[in-house]
Amino acid sequence: MTRIKNLWKNKTFTFHHDPGEKPIVLMRDPSGHEGGTVAELRGALLHGGQLSEETESILRKADRWAAAADRPQFPKADPGKYHTSWSQVNFSKDPILYHPLSGDTLDLLSLQDIPLKEIKAVSLNHFTSLIMKDENSEIDWRRTFLSFWRYGPETPHAGLGALWRYLPADTRVPDHTIWDHVGLASAFAGAFSLDPEGIPALLTMSIGPVQTFISQARSVSDMWAASHLLSMTTWEAIKAVCEDIGPDSVIFPQLRGIPIVDMWLRKEMGVNPPEGYIDRLSERESDANPIFRAALPNKFTAIVPAGIAKELAEKAAGRARQWVRQHAVKAASMLLEAVEEVYNEDSVLGAQLEAQLGSFPEVHWASVPWSLVKEDSRGIVAATTELSEAMEPFYNSLNTKPGFLGSEIWNLISKQASKGAEFFPPNPGVLYPALYDLGDRLFASSKSVRPFDQHIQEGFRCSVCGEREWLTLERDHLLLSPGERKDTLWTRVAEKKPAWARKGEHLCGLCTLKRLWPSIFVEEIRKSLDISADRYVVSTHTMALATTIGAWLDRQPEDWSKNDAFN
Repeated sequence: MTRIKNLWKNKTFTFHHDPGEKPIVLMRDPSGHEGGTVAELRGALLHGGQLSEETESILRKADRWAAAADRPQFPKADPGKYHTSWSQVNFSKDPILYHPLSGDTLDLLSLQDIPLKEIKAVSLNHFTSLIMKDENSEIDWRRTFLSFWRYGPETPHAGLGALWRYLPADTRVPDHTIWDHVGLASAFAGAFSLDPEGIPALLTMSIGPVQTFISQARSVSDMWAASHLLSMTTWEAIKAVCEDIGPDSVIFPQLRGIPIVDMWLRKEMGVNPPEGYIDRLSERESDANPIFRAALPNKFTAIVPAGIAKELAEKAAGRARQWVRQHAVKAASMLLEAVEEVYNEDSVLGAQLEAQLGSFPEVHWASVPWSLVKEDSRGIVAATTELSEAMEPFYNSLNTKPGFLGSEIWNLISKQASKGAEFFPPNPGVLYPALYDLGDRLFASSKSVRPFDQHIQEGFRCSVCGEREWLTLERDHLLLSPGERKDTLWTRVAEKKPAWARKGEHLCGLCTLKRLWPSIFVEEIRKSLDISADRYVVSTHTMALATTIGAWLDRQPEDWSKNDAFN
């Protein structure tokens, strides 16, 4: 229990080890970026006390690893100086942002008109308002961390606009934000705190199949449902990780601001938005609401404690499969209710669902521990032999080291000196590219092995996928040809609920879930968000006519009353 409590406490302090206003106060504030907001907020959280040695140690190590992982190394400072003179950047004087992929620049001209005292006060008030307490008025470290992670990057003052969210972590390399850095640092801190050996690992996992599941559709609604279902199923797997070690641990995709994650924070974690926050989840009561977007890919990567990586992966996979099964049963129950029948897991239909959903979704995962990199007592990389040996099978390099280990960058950093420039000794965080590369290749190889479960399917197949039996209350009905199906479950559903089944359609368990998913999801959203959400699907016929209608509208006079068609 103590380790769990310290987990969230350590993550909270690590997340705020650098203040949001850091690039604005650097080289302007005599107290430094850690002497202002960080010190005052720390005092408020600890009631004037000090961080424990354990937390301080984890915080500093996580900061160093994160800095090494998300930015390039710079040479050591000139004698008697902390930084080399040529690398010092006064960001408030020359604020330029770089796009991390394209390299495009955005010159903000100058930020020196932002008063130090005011920006620090705004930042402190913002984070102080995000502190969460329990029923005993004690700080709830888990909810406080989640509040910091989600709403800390939100603009605390209208005058700052979008700037607050894009302030860089390192003014010398302004291609990643302060929030990227502190989030990565808190992810490392979580792994250091929870793993008995203090060793993190990269866990990569995917949920599928994707192409076949989405392509097996009869309508635009079916395609949306399949895509949204995969996104929601992936979220259930991700949620298992988030609940145990925090959403910051998921480094891809970025979860902050994802609608379904926001709903989880509010409804399950009790972390509500601060006063004045624009609530986009409740302002729209149609499918324009962002909650209807399939916002998550089917693959994610997380930094997890190495000792529980396998346990977390299996838990995530189990949660995803359980969630799909529960909603498939819900869909079947709604189907039966429409024809005045009751779902029974021991029935023919119940057995069909169990067989068809047994191995769905497909889950693949791979984990790579940082223990492949050996460090000495100072926290410096001592050996990469095990990492190199693990990478070699994926490369054909006979005379050079594989991947990042054979790059000029690693050769330069690991030697710590080149042409008179001396570098800081590298910590294991520098080798993030190598571990990610290994994890990605290991993951790809795991997907090449496709497990196959054989299931006996009798009679005619599902009208949509053509692979599985269609759901029935009597197995004899499966042998009926389309012309003989007069009183099947699906002919009855087509009469009662034509939106769920067209005349002649007979669906399997998974395709039934896809077909009914819009109805199921709308019902769940109405309960969770307390809004009258509704959904409108544009048909393929309407989409085909859209350009024609648009061209016709362009030819109409501005005064519609002059058009004979409207008189």
